[in-house]
Amino acid sequence: MILPYTNFSVVFRPDRRLAAATAVTIDGANLIDVPRNDDWRFDPRLPEAQQAGHPVYEDNPLDKGHLVRRLDPVWGAEASTANSDTFHYTNAAPQMDIFNQGKKLWQGLENFLLDHAEDFDRKLTVFTGPVLEDSDPPYRGVRVPLRFWKVAAFMHDGDLAATAYVLDQRPDLTKDAAAQAMAEAARAGDPPPLGAFRTFQVPVADIANLTGLDLGPCQPPTGSPPECGQHGAGPSWSPTTTSPCPPRRRAHEAAAELWTPPLADAQVLTRTRERSRRCPDRYNTT
Repeated sequence: MILPYTNFSVVFRPDRRLAAATAVTIDGANLIDVPRNDDWRFDPRLPEAQQAGHPVYEDNPLDKGHLVRRLDPVWGAEASTANSDTFHYTNAAPQMDIFNQGKKLWQGLENFLLDHAEDFDRKLTVFTGPVLEDSDPPYRGVRVPLRFWKVAAFMHDGDLAATAYVLDQRPDLTKDAAAQAMAEAARAGDPPPLGAFRTFQVPVADIANLTGLDLGPCQPPTGSPPECGQHGAGPSWSPTTTSPCPPRRRAHEAAAELWTPPLADAQVLTRTRERSRRCPDRYNTT
């Protein structure tokens, strides 16, 4: 089902008690700084039993991970309402609270998208969600997603451009060892053992295949060149450990200027820290 909120929407899976996808447009020309309130609550349009509420996150190392970031829809006349709306449980998914390097890269990417929209008065549409699989480990009545995805789409010289990423928190174990660890945690009633965050840039088509979602024009047409991260017959996922690879236009021209000049991860994080000194509340968030 689709749940509209202020400046964003959530595609919700009541059977999983989690969102399948979210969509938000960032209006860089009209962003507003609004104080964070952390007022997490159920959406009254759904039975509470169909939502993953506070008990899922209580007394364990799981965070309520925003899918639509609090900062992204906070623009225009209803900015305060949009800020509050991001604190519905329908917009959260369990993530490990360890702020390791992989998660820093993920958040650095999110900050970079927001910064670019603001600096150049640009509109971006960002789709985010968990990869919901039947094999996700059970915990307190939900199945905890092990991977998350993000697609950013924007117009460049009249053409649609897009770039896609996956955040992987699966444990760094062999398949059999991971299955055993998950089973032992489930029997003990413990949170699933999750690994360090790993961030990958991936073809948009891979997100569609992972999620079963129709991403329409964000996907490259048949016969277009490989997207960033594809190298002939080699692996199509490239770990994000240096500067982000620039997104391809939907047609077959040069990389969009959104990523020019490219920023190394250290530069992304330095830029975020510089902004955080000017606006501390704004960057104290996920």
